[in-house]
Formats: sequence, structure tokens, C-alpha cells
Amino acid sequence: MDIVNRFLRYVRIDTQSAEDAGVTPSTPGQMEFVKMLRTELEEMGLEEISLDEHGYLFATLPANTTRTVPTIGFIAHVDTSPDITGKDVNPRIVENYNGTNITLSAEDHIVLSTSEYPELLSYIGDDLIVTDGHTLLGADDKAGIAEIMSAIAYLQAHPEIEHGKIRIGFNPDEEIGLGAHKFDVDLFGCDWAYTMDGGEVGELEYENFNASSARITINGRNVHPGYAKDKMLNSMRVAAEFIGMLPKNEVPECTTGYEGFFHLVGMKGGVEQTTLTYIIRDHSAEIMSKRKELLQRCIQDLNKKYGSDIATIELADQYKNMREVIEPMMYVIDIACQAMREADVEPKIKPIRGGTDGAQLSFKGLPCPNIFAGGVNFHSRYEFVPVGSMKKAMMTIVKIAEIVGKR
Repeated sequence: MDIVNRFLRYVRIDTQSAEDAGVTPSTPGQMEFVKMLRTELEEMGLEEISLDEHGYLFATLPANTTRTVPTIGFIAHVDTSPDITGKDVNPRIVENYNGTNITLSAEDHIVLSTSEYPELLSYIGDDLIVTDGHTLLGADDKAGIAEIMSAIAYLQAHPEIEHGKIRIGFNPDEEIGLGAHKFDVDLFGCDWAYTMDGGEVGELEYENFNASSARITINGRNVHPGYAKDKMLNSMRVAAEFIGMLPKNEVPECTTGYEGFFHLVGMKGGVEQTTLTYIIRDHSAEIMSKRKELLQRCIQDLNKKYGSDIATIELADQYKNMREVIEPMMYVIDIACQAMREADVEPKIKPIRGGTDGAQLSFKGLPCPNIFAGGVNFHSRYEFVPVGSMKKAMMTIVKIAEIVGKR
């Protein structure tokens, strides 16, 4: 099975994760998918295959060298984003892309245009896998899974490439910040690993956002609107006031590079009660602390204005910037850079404007930078992945295994 057929097979399984499910994995489709992957790994003849009740799937490609070399791992997540449906994904291949707009759905006038997505023009001549305009594609991170599986198959087919023990890990619920929570680092047993969860070709990342979430609850008072003067407190209007208290330009659509943000991802309510859900991100731990302090001050100010305890906040830390773990062992980055160049890819080291499971795993004792998987426009109906990018990611894995095998 080649990398394209693997990917097309994988994306047809609905593995969208769900916030507040209270179980791991958060959706049954994820367990269905890892069971399918377990069968595929068994058919490939891998060893030490384990699948636990939470959907964490590990396997081993044994070493074929007599040298004593480090054990390395490659990791990808099986879930897709809750931001847009992953049910009934209907991918198609645009062969030999010619640089024009791509109609995803003629019936609904959904177009992947070069004016809105100029990065398309970087892939003229490549085959692109796109959506039908009604779902995400799932390249985040099923492209990574297909690349890992195909790289392992390539190494099996080329025993002349000497390599050490290689561990594979597939986990659930990365998209809701829980992918590494129940990842058994000791069982995985690697010196270091790489997540195949980055974006465009060449991306190599070992700095990520510090990440937290906030849930704000506003309690109001409802009375008949005809007799509401000096009595009603509309929680939705207070919630709108809270939103206006935060810096207007510190949002995802106005920030880039190392700039952090407050991102309102959910709003639900009526007159009596409104809840707001935010994710808070920043590369600087110091600025991140100030962001959380600002949220708490805003809540205090609302309570002073409207009465005690009409507003409450629940803050939860999700993951931290892995830079402090990776910097003392920069050879893992050097190896990845060398591997990319040998795979005809120019490395592009930059901070992640997001997070990966590798961030949490790094703080659990498994240093784990992030390598490109090749997809573009993640979490969107306009998501696509160039076939050439997936093949380069696959060969980067192969080259890493080869380089480490010679150490």
C-alpha cells in the first residue's frame, strides 16, 4: 500500500475529538481507527505491539544493526479537530496542479482560490489532495500517520539501510490538549522522538506556545422584560463587556510569530447565564502569567461593578514551551536538519504557533521536537496536502533512522 492509498483510507474514518467528553479517547471513532492501525502493524510484522484501553498504540521496528545506537520514536495523533466536522470526508486528488482556483463544491460555490490561499502557487505541478468543501481533510495528523507507516514499510523493504530500534506511537485527543496525558513514556522507551505533526515542507519546530484554557461563567438575573428596569441583569451583555475588556488586537487573526493571544472559542448562554471558553497562548512564560492575571482582574472588576460572584473563572494549564528541554540536546535538531537536506528539503526552523503532543512529552522525559507532515490550511474545509510533501516527510523519517543508525 503506497502513501497516498494509506492516507485516503485513513481520512475516511471519523476521528474528530470532543471537548468535555470526560473519557479517553473522547470519541469512539478514534478507537476504531487505532484498532485498524494495530491490524496493519501486525500484518507488517512489527513487534512489541500494544494498545491500551485509552487508545494509545505502540509498536517496534527492531534494529537491524549490531551497533549500539539510540532508540528513537516517531509519533502522530489519530484525532482530528473539533473545529469542523470530520464525518464523511470525501477526498479527491487534483493531479498536476496548474496554478488555478480549485472548485471544491460547484453546487455550493466553495472554491479554494489562489487569491485567498496564495500558498497554492508553491505546489504547481504537484498532485494535491483536497476536500469536497464540506469537511476538513484530516491531514492533521493522518498525513503524519501515513508517513510513519510508509517509512517503516520502506525500511523493511530496504534492509541495506542500517538502523537502530524504532518505536512508533499513535495517540488520541491531541486536538483537545489531552494527547500526551496518558502517554506512557516509560513503556514507549525511547531516548528521544519526533512528532510528525507540522505543516508545510521543511518545518522543524522545538519552540511552542505555553497553553492554558479559561472558562468564564456569568450569572445574570431574569425578570419580565416589561418590568425589568433596575432589576434585570442580562448575563449575555455582561459577557460582551468582558470580551471588550481584553486587548482587541491580541487575537489569532491579528498576531504572528512570537505574539500570543486570547482566543474566544465558545460562547453559550441566555439572560440567566452565559459561559465563555477561551484558549490563551504565548511563547513567553512570563507574558503568559500576565495574560492569566489580566483575565482574573477582569472578573474581579465585573464583580465589583455588578455584585460579588456574578462572574467566575476556571483556568487550566495545558502544556508548556518545550524549548527549555530541547536546547540542552540540540543534536536531535541537527539530526533532523541533516535528514531533511538528504531528503532534498531545506529545514525551516520556526516557533510553533500552537502546540503538539511533543511539548507535553518533552516535560514527561521524552524530548520530542516536531517535523512537518506537509498539510496546509489545517482545521478547515480548505485543507489540502501535496503528495510530494508527504513523500518528502516519509523520506525524512527514513533518513533520520539511517543517520542515527550510523552514530
